[in-house]
Formats: sequence, C-alpha cells, structure tokens
Amino acid sequence: MDRLRTTYLGLNLHSPIVASASPLTGVPAKAARMQECGAAAIVLPSLFEEEILYRDADLLMALEQGSEHFAEALDYFPSFATLESTAERYLKNVQETKRHLDVPLIASLNAVSEGGWTHYAKLIQDAGADALELNLYRVAADPKLSGAELEARDRAIVASVTQTLSIPLAVKLSPYYSAFAHFACGIVDAGAAGLVLMNRFYQPDIDADTREVKATIELSHEWELRLPLRWTAIVRPHLAGRASLAVSSGVQTGIDVAKALLVGADVAMMTSAILRHGPEHFTQVERELLEWMDANEYESVTQLRGSVSYSTADDPSAFERASYRSMLHSWTTPDVRSPGSPSA
Repeated sequence: MDRLRTTYLGLNLHSPIVASASPLTGVPAKAARMQECGAAAIVLPSLFEEEILYRDADLLMALEQGSEHFAEALDYFPSFATLESTAERYLKNVQETKRHLDVPLIASLNAVSEGGWTHYAKLIQDAGADALELNLYRVAADPKLSGAELEARDRAIVASVTQTLSIPLAVKLSPYYSAFAHFACGIVDAGAAGLVLMNRFYQPDIDADTREVKATIELSHEWELRLPLRWTAIVRPHLAGRASLAVSSGVQTGIDVAKALLVGADVAMMTSAILRHGPEHFTQVERELLEWMDANEYESVTQLRGSVSYSTADDPSAFERASYRSMLHSWTTPDVRSPGSPSA
C-alpha cells in the first residue's frame, strides 16, 4: 500500500516492516515466505570471519591427517577445487536467496581483521546483495585500549568498507559507546548510509556444576524496545537527510512499529517475534500498524515519521535525565495491611 511506503538506505520499500537477521532469513524458501507475508526487505544472517577461519582450518587439518604416514593416502586426498569454503557457501546463499526475492536483500558481515571487512564486503556486493549491514559486535575487554581508540578503529573500518562498496552500507551499533550520539554521527560521517539501533549482546552464563561458560540465546522482549527508541529519537534530528535509521530489538507488534516511526526510524526490524510466531506474523503486524494509523488519523508513514523525535516532542527532556526522576516518582507502594486488618 502506498501509505506504508518508505525509503531505507536509498532502497524503496513497500512498508517499514523488515525481517532482520535470523536462522529463518538464511533459508531461501523461508525468506521468500516472509516476503509473501509482508516483509519489505530481508536481512541475511551474518557472515562471521571467525567461522571462516576456524572451520576452514579444521577442514584442512582433517584432510592432511595421515597424509605423511601412508603413500596410499595420497590417492584418496580430495581435490581442493571440489571443496566449498564457508565464505563460498555464504556467497552462494546470497545469490540463491536473491533469486527467490522481489524485495531488497541486505547481507550482513561480522569480521575481526582489518582486511577481512573490506575483502568479504566486496565479495558480498559482487554476489548480488542490494545493501550490506556491518555488525560491529565487540566487547571492549582490553584494558590497554581506551574508548577513544576503539571508536577510532570502528570509524576507520566503516570508512574503508564504504570506499570498497558501491551498494549502501548500514552499521549495526551496540549501546555501549561512551558518547553514543557523537559516535553515531561519526559513523555516518565515515560513510555509513544508515544505522541499526541496537545490537543485543548475548550474555554468557555459567554452569555451576561443570564450571564451564555456556553460550545462551534468549529471544528479545517488548521492553527491550525502549533503549533503541530513546536513542533513535535523540539522533534523528542530527541525521535527518543524511542517513537512514532502523530500530531493532523488542519489535513485536504493529504498535511497536508505530513507536519506531514516531521517534524517527525509517524501518522497524523483527527477529524474535517471527521466530516465536512464524512468517505469518508479518501480516498481523502490518494490519495492526494500519489500524493504529487509521485510529490516529495518519495518512502515511511519511506523515507519521519523527512526530515524537527529540526535536519535535512536547518535552524533549523526557528522553534525557528528567524522565528518570519522573519514573521514580511514578512508583506507588502497594497497599500493605497489617496482619489481622480487615480487607478492603
């Protein structure tokens, strides 16, 4: 519908509801099903450079095992030309998924080395992706590196990748930069065409019996939407006309999409809700968004966007410290009666 049309990273979308990276988007048939149900763009799961390095190294070691012990083993050593690397499988999946879709396909990259970012970004572009999302997923655990040094490295990564590509680049950010608004604007200055707010860091757990670190994944909840809403509202006035904004984490319903648009986002991205409810949930979310727009007399996404951003809100301080005091004072103590007192 024309009233839902929006633009993200210079790409024209029929609605602001996007399928963000998940195990489902990595399967071409399921990505196509999401499109049928209303997803306006598909973000593929990330290509991780560590996965490329570790899996390919393990494969090489397995192939070479025993090769120096028996001359006959050389007859069974497979040709490297017939082996498909992790990166090649990802690029093939980009090509196959692209053939299944009419909506834009956004690939995702999470690298660790300076050369890895630009090398794999160029390969992904050549495979046919319409845009690329850089996933800057890193915990600042080295005490010898200052926040300023880490931020400078990330800006340099974005600048180098941007110079490599002709397709638009989005950068997915975590909320843990010390001066987030300054850093977000710096990423756009470095060449990013858009920002995705926010990246969720999955927190490891400890198995008390085995004393091992466990990797655990928990799907997002609706309350997690508050943080990206806040920062989208704050940075939108500084990036209007310069970069696209996507809200990610906690988007579950059409009302959540409306909230993202109100603070200035161009699109809202969903993963956990789709994993819980299936691709058909896109249809429900779109219907809820349209119903909300009708009830609130918004004719289009363009009219709706940014209505409650930092620069347009009746009380901009609500996005800053003043809301902290207000929320504390909003708490009311439950009515606790002494033992034996009559009930109300």
